[in-house]
Amino acid sequence: MSKAFIAAVIQDSLGCTGVAASHGAEALIQAIVSELKTEGGFTLPSFGRFTVCATKARQALNPRTGEPVKVQAGRTVRFKASPSLKKSV
Repeated sequence: MSKAFIAAVIQDSLGCTGVAASHGAEALIQAIVSELKTEGGFTLPSFGRFTVCATKARQALNPRTGEPVKVQAGRTVRFKASPSLKKSV
């Protein structure tokens, strides 16, 4: 799914212009990112839950050379589908 797809769905459902739908899609994405940054999670009822999780520092291997590489600790977003989404798919 892309931002253009979200904008197209908004445009079709509201009957607005493509520019307005694109602004709406961008605002939606920014709102989700902002909520993840401030609250650490975001839930869409009947769809699922996005959570921010910490990752540990670790050793990995460079696939080209096979040499060990240090990967720094960081944060990532994880998604858990709701039971109704699992049932419908």
